[in-house]
Amino acid sequence: MRWISNPLNSPKARVLAAALHDSNLKISPSALPVLADLLAGRGIEEPEAAARFLSPALGDLHDPLQMSGMKSALDRLEAALERKEKILIYGDYDVDGTTAIVILKTAIELCGGAADFHVPHRIREGYGMRDEVIERAAADGVRLIISVDTGIRAFAAADTARRTGVDLIVTDHHLPGPGGVPLALAVVNPNQEGCDYPCKHLCGAGVAFKLAQGLMQRRLDAKDQSRLLMSFMKVVAIATIADAVPLLGENRVFAKLGLQGLRSPVNVGLKALLEVAKLGDGRVLTATEVAFRIAPRLNAAGRMDVARDVVDLFNEKDMERARKIAGRLDQLNAERQEEERRIMDNIERRLEEEPALREAYCVVVDGEGWHRGVIGITASRVVERHGRPTLVISREGDEAHGSGRSIPAFHLLHAIESCHELFSRHGGHAHAVGFALPSANVEKLREHLDAYARARLTPADFEPQLEFDRELPLGEVTPELYQALLLLEPFGMENREPIFAARAVRLMAPPQAVKDKHVRLRLAPAVNGRVAGAVPAATAVQDFTPRCHPDAAAIPKRDGVGTGLRPVPAGQSPAATTSSWRDNIAFKAMGWGLKESCDRLQLLAGDRLDIAYSLGMNDHPEFGGLELTLRDVVRAR
Repeated sequence: MRWISNPLNSPKARVLAAALHDSNLKISPSALPVLADLLAGRGIEEPEAAARFLSPALGDLHDPLQMSGMKSALDRLEAALERKEKILIYGDYDVDGTTAIVILKTAIELCGGAADFHVPHRIREGYGMRDEVIERAAADGVRLIISVDTGIRAFAAADTARRTGVDLIVTDHHLPGPGGVPLALAVVNPNQEGCDYPCKHLCGAGVAFKLAQGLMQRRLDAKDQSRLLMSFMKVVAIATIADAVPLLGENRVFAKLGLQGLRSPVNVGLKALLEVAKLGDGRVLTATEVAFRIAPRLNAAGRMDVARDVVDLFNEKDMERARKIAGRLDQLNAERQEEERRIMDNIERRLEEEPALREAYCVVVDGEGWHRGVIGITASRVVERHGRPTLVISREGDEAHGSGRSIPAFHLLHAIESCHELFSRHGGHAHAVGFALPSANVEKLREHLDAYARARLTPADFEPQLEFDRELPLGEVTPELYQALLLLEPFGMENREPIFAARAVRLMAPPQAVKDKHVRLRLAPAVNGRVAGAVPAATAVQDFTPRCHPDAAAIPKRDGVGTGLRPVPAGQSPAATTSSWRDNIAFKAMGWGLKESCDRLQLLAGDRLDIAYSLGMNDHPEFGGLELTLRDVVRAR
């Protein structure tokens, strides 16, 4: 694995550290240089921007009217409420689309209206707006349809709406196609041409939230707006994290405030969901917990069955019924995991047996009857394991449906648009796409994308690489630094968890295997550039994981530890053993999935290692404290 150090902007960071020292954020002075480096590395260089980033507030939300199309959409929605018109919200079947329905439907009801909703069935209808759904709605008296998380390429649907006398408002976040946007009454999408909205990376639920925010600003008293916006923040945070949009700007406000709000949910459906995910313990959740324990259960409804269960869950008022829905989502998620394993085993076998597929620059793998609900996840797994852009396709007779995921160096939407004639429909963005095509075109797609990728990628693009933020010797790791790093949460796209590098750290004991794949190490700081053998490992290091202020008083004073003196080995003078007490701290380090790498290194106590790591906290009541999470381990150069 290639390690890449992010460039540091030291002059900007020093100015920023000084400004943060004088702020009200109460950051330990010892942690400020590292925190300022991390902020500057994220492009946050001005003190005001840093303060907003570290402590986002409701007041940091942008005015919804800054988004193109918003005024027209709000005017028409208000008119519908005044006239008691039938409104239909047309969503998507993933967590982003279903939560967008929940947000907008609830806002309309709070403002005195009512709205029905339609979530397409992934298998029977597929992605996007269907003419027959619009025609049925028109026949039922619906005069306003609002799309959420879909519609930006729904040209036919917009034509059908006009023909049937229905006004269509499109709210979406996906990239418009080369033909522009549909001819709807209003199009609300920060990514459409000519829109100057400051946050371009909202998810679909985020755009729906802005419409809901604008509606409540018009229809509700000011004293109610903050409370209601905070209640919506919990749901939009789940969607924002699940959809893997950059957690910067307005998305950071959603995620930070929403995660805080999830400590005390009021909605009984949300309570039941947290309960079944074993997260209802009253603490602030992390973005990782939302992404891997909440979002998959919500997504499972649309992947494996009927996505309207998600909307029903959030609309439910009875706790026992909510628990039943949440339990059903939990079971669907288990079924999704099993189906994913089956398809992945098939793909891995194909990659092993077919050299041409394994060596392709863009992997296109297909199978008969693979469940469409999980092919996107399996594409992500292939990319993670093999480092190549991947399309996974399910063939169903003459028709095929696919989902793709990519690597940073390869814009996947541009790739499939280069052969648009092969598809019956397609869409997505740089990192993920979805599409349908005749089964007869699958081989043509495979050949075209491999040639297209070979013209734009090199083998170096497939090499795993690890970006770290800065060098941070273990002797500089303190609880105060960990507390400062918590201000950077939640972590996610374009605000990943900080990764540090430490050189020539000492391995204090043989590696300990954990469940065959993982490994636990005990590591101590490098000692003033001396080799580890200069100090006997058995006597030099106190196994101490910092839990409080790490000063000399916190360390037991035995055998000179804690006084700055090491035990004096035979033949050495006391002066030769004088050192900082920090040299006598051993950190517990967990290497998830790193056992095989450590086995290859044949590590022994006393070895010196270069490590890439992040900081975490073990909450065990007796053995907890700061803990390193290893990202990579190599022998010290």
